[in-house]
Amino acid sequence: MPDPRPTPAAALRVLVYSSNARTREQVMLALGRRIHPELPELSYVEVATAPVVVQQLDAGGIDVAILDGEATPAGGMGVAKQIRDEVADPPPILVLTGRADDAWLAKWSRADAAVPHPIDPIRLGDAVVGLLRASV
Repeated sequence: MPDPRPTPAAALRVLVYSSNARTREQVMLALGRRIHPELPELSYVEVATAPVVVQQLDAGGIDVAILDGEATPAGGMGVAKQIRDEVADPPPILVLTGRADDAWLAKWSRADAAVPHPIDPIRLGDAVVGLLRASV
């Protein structure tokens, strides 16, 4: 007899790029495993260097990319612009800016959303839910 329970959807893959391990941890803690009851669980791909970001996105399977604008030596805004120029069919991109006034730089990078440091779990969660809903 078939199992009457619904089959869980595959986890949504979130790429988190920052040269700072603490920033990556803060993003993952802010979002948690289940960001919204209508969306599948989240799984994370942590990345510390820009070349690996591009490699992961080229491989596919990433549902949203969160890029730290304060990462060094390659900031997330420059990486976002590179992704838009070089990666075929990239996922939605959210950039973490150094401050709210840097939103214009995020727009220049062609990111889909921007959230300023320090990370506010509510603001980050709302932005990521919006991006995932639009793309899933």
